[in-house]
Amino acid sequence: MHPHDVILCPLMTEAASLMIEKDNKLTLLVNPKAHKQDVKRAVEKLYEVTVDKVNLLITPQGEKKAFVKLCPDNKASDVAIKLGIL
Repeated sequence: MHPHDVILCPLMTEAASLMIEKDNKLTLLVNPKAHKQDVKRAVEKLYEVTVDKVNLLITPQGEKKAFVKLCPDNKASDVAIKLGIL
């Protein structure tokens, strides 16, 4: 899958902003057909960071949400500022 097809949009809620600051995690809406490795590759390629871990869940509305934990040498807040969500 192409990286732009995998990541649909970043999510910015109050809980997501706390995760950015506290846990160094980004919250993204992703393609329902994407797997963890697809999300990891897409985030690393699009945002030029190193991904430590990816967790996926499907919301009750049928959307797929990804929680992407970045390595300590990369800051999620820097990526969020680059995306314009912080």
